[in-house]
Formats: sequence, structure tokens, C-alpha cells
Amino acid sequence: MLRRTARHVSQAYDNALSAVGLKASQYMVLAHVARTEGLTITELARRLGLDRTTLTRNLRPLVKAGWIRSSDASDRRARALYATESGRDLVTRAKPLWRKAEDAFRGSMKKSDVAELRRLLDLALSRTQIQ
Repeated sequence: MLRRTARHVSQAYDNALSAVGLKASQYMVLAHVARTEGLTITELARRLGLDRTTLTRNLRPLVKAGWIRSSDASDRRARALYATESGRDLVTRAKPLWRKAEDAFRGSMKKSDVAELRRLLDLALSRTQIQ
């Protein structure tokens, strides 16, 4: 049920962001890089809770589109990531779409249910963390 719900919610965010040509997974990466530039791929993967392979797959189209660039380093894991000007502009255009999807999701539930869902998701996450 959790996976089905996650797919449904992700689809809603993907639909909202399609107006600017992004998927929710790409927006999360781009927005995080724009907010905390200079992170390595390894550090960004850790902060987003992704493995490096998944992050690299999500980064590829963002780099190809010219929205993210990386510093030169012999070790790919040590490359620092930066949002380009067009990447920061895209985040600015996408942010209201993300918020609208977020508001629609939250608005479909009572405040107390949203808080309880958040609490339960935090609990589930803490119990499934790989040590």
C-alpha cells in the first residue's frame, strides 16, 4: 500500500512539473543542488537518501540539458555539483508548481492526518535505515 501510494503521489508531482519539463525526482535533485552548491555526488546521494547509481541516473539528463554542471575531478564521486544559471531559473519556475502539488496533497487531508502521516513516515524511515 505504501509503494502504491508513493507511486500515485509521485505521479501527481510529475504531472504538476511537466509544464517545465521536469519529473519530481529531477526537481528534487536540481533544487537541492541549487540550494547547497558544491556538494559531491556522494554527499548529495546521502542527503537525498539515494544510492549513487540512482543519483547518477537522475543527474544525467540535468547535466545534458545544461542545468547542472560538475567540477573536474579524477574521481567521479569527488566531483562537486553546481546549478547553472538556467538551472536556477528552472528551479524558480518549478517551485510554484511543486508547491501547488504539495498544497493539493495536504489539502486533501485534515491537518491532524497530515501530521500523523508525517510522524508515521518518519518512524518508518528511522526503522528502515541501513546502518
